[in-house]
Amino acid sequence: MEQLRKLLDELPEELSRQVFTHASWSERRSDSYSRLAFLGDSVLGLAVTAHLYPRLEAERFGAGRLTKIRAQTVSGPSCVAVAERLGVPERLQAAAPVGAGQTAATVIGTDRVLASVTEAVIGACYLHAGYERTAEAVVEAFQPELSQALEHPVDFKSTLQERLARAGDIVAYEVTAELGPPHDRTFEVVASVDGRVVGRGTGRSKKAAEQEAARLAIVQLQDVEGEDAG
Repeated sequence: MEQLRKLLDELPEELSRQVFTHASWSERRSDSYSRLAFLGDSVLGLAVTAHLYPRLEAERFGAGRLTKIRAQTVSGPSCVAVAERLGVPERLQAAAPVGAGQTAATVIGTDRVLASVTEAVIGACYLHAGYERTAEAVVEAFQPELSQALEHPVDFKSTLQERLARAGDIVAYEVTAELGPPHDRTFEVVASVDGRVVGRGTGRSKKAAEQEAARLAIVQLQDVEGEDAG
């Protein structure tokens, strides 16, 4: 965590302020962390992928298994765990505008917000320090989550169904496209609830595509919960 914390402390004041600004705390949404989180999400995924690929044996770790490991490592709960170790809640509290009161407490206590700020930190570090330093810091910061994903993989399909079951809903998966030649096929899958699409995923196998669709559906549910909380 030391490398990512150091990069965070090096950020210019303006960039650092944006990282810890919730949309409800500014008149302009562009002043919030949203765009940085969008960028950081991609940097995070690439950093973890580039770290895993040369280190795991091709015979044991095919594309489908790599997809699951990466998805678990960069998931919302993983980002929340990193946020807590990085001190994001305390930094958000310090950045909250005077008079925010209960609104600030709700924002800071929302997992989706903490996950997004972690991504925003990564995006800002990438803009300021470049990919190499940021990727190295990201891999170090997410090492506990990466180890957990390797030793105790999570089934995103099961996790999604458990969440939906609380409301009596059932998720269905449908292959919508098969792209590429037989030896290099990519599958596209949609996850839907009562005909409403809740996630879309792609993968080298149908199972991998379903797992990715389930993961993105969980992210969408977290987004909705975060908006409701805000």
